Amino acid sequence: MNARAKSIVGDAREVERAAELIRLGARLQLLESEINLSRERLLRLYKEIQRKSPPKGMLPFSTDWFTAWQPNIHASLFANIYEYLDKSSDLEQIDVVIRAYRLYLEQVGTSGLEPILSITRAWRLVKFVDAGMMCLAPCTRCSGRFVLHSGDLRNRFVCGLCHMPARAGKTAARKARSELIEA
Repeated sequence: MNARAKSIVGDAREVERAAELIRLGARLQLLESEINLSRERLLRLYKEIQRKSPPKGMLPFSTDWFTAWQPNIHASLFANIYEYLDKSSDLEQIDVVIRAYRLYLEQVGTSGLEPILSITRAWRLVKFVDAGMMCLAPCTRCSGRFVLHSGDLRNRFVCGLCHMPARAGKTAARKARSELIEA
């Protein structure tokens, strides 16, 4: 295969990756970091798929978001799926993120829950783990592995499922569902 044919195949693969990420809700900054296409092509592709311009603004950067009760459970589910796929396949990192995110959406959907983790936050989590800012650590009660700051103490860690906060699960959606049932 000559170089031109390889570049066309590679270009088509990048366009397909970008399209898949856009369909999953990826922000433009994620696309620019992971996809080898020009910004202009990514913008055109985004507008074609979403029928609107991409949102502006900074990417979520705080590691603290991943340690709050409900986001931690979702981030931990994704991180465990990602880690398994990463170890058991030879896919490129962004392809592992895509597959792990699809599996996360499937698991959350079958549980009847709304996804809390966006593809962009999932990607940021992978980058935080790679940078050594976050890690997975086992709960001392259930042995499940949960996302923590790398500097947090782990010898007495109890996850948010084993030790739920007092107001856990008291969301507006849950309240609305219970009101419908009572009516």
